[in-house]
Amino acid sequence: MLKVGGILAFAGAVLWAAGFSFRSASSGAADTGVGGMLAAVALAILAYKGFTTITNSGDEVENPHRNVGRSIVISLVICVVVYLLVSWAVGSTLTISEIVDARDYSLAEAARPAFGDFGVTFTVVIAIVATGSGLLASLFAVSRMLAMLTDMALIPHRHFGMPGGIRQHTLVYTVVVAGILAVFFDLSRIAAIGAIFYLVMDIAIQWGVFRHLRGDIRMRPWVPLAAIVADTVALVAFTVVKGRQDWSIVVIAVGGIVAIFAFEALYLRVRGPVDHDHSQHRP
Repeated sequence: MLKVGGILAFAGAVLWAAGFSFRSASSGAADTGVGGMLAAVALAILAYKGFTTITNSGDEVENPHRNVGRSIVISLVICVVVYLLVSWAVGSTLTISEIVDARDYSLAEAARPAFGDFGVTFTVVIAIVATGSGLLASLFAVSRMLAMLTDMALIPHRHFGMPGGIRQHTLVYTVVVAGILAVFFDLSRIAAIGAIFYLVMDIAIQWGVFRHLRGDIRMRPWVPLAAIVADTVALVAFTVVKGRQDWSIVVIAVGGIVAIFAFEALYLRVRGPVDHDHSQHRP
């Protein structure tokens, strides 16, 4: 509530200071081309993927068959409202070049004429709250998913002498990986790697749903196929544009994906068949 409410209040104040002008402050539109637009869409997908925190915690949602879908829609609506207001507030106050220069402080810079240095302070406070809440939610969801995959014997697990159960261990592993990324890459490069990984993962999941679950769930086959096409277009455009800017990130992302697929294939081959009733399996 602090995060969403704070951002909405701040964006609303900037719009008020700008006279609720929804016109772009730039004199002309930026010529990004179709590829640049698609690459931006690929990166923006990360902004809306927070609903996966809900799906990964489905077991703990009351009446999940109804409330998971409802909560996903609500979360996406909140994201749309927040991001549109922020975009209008910043875009109506700063030019494109000023937004690029300000980067993560663009909202604070947009508020500077009305709030001065207080805008920067408020932005930092909201960023800390947003980062903390986002990390907690993501760590909880990812560690829960890893624990479930471990129980299904789809990934290996080692205790390394740590106390507690698998959930606690996967939480530690997630924090360690996140820490390593934070040490070696800045935020924009982590986001680029995450966008590539997420799009590849989503393509794999949609294909699995289409190929293996059509007879088990009520679904329209064109929906996952449309998602695969959209993900592929965004992934190709983003990879091409990012490759021109920072080819090393693309190499790292592709190398990581290939290593994960190879390791998983090797692990499943060595592991051999297991009982499909994974709820009774304990590796």
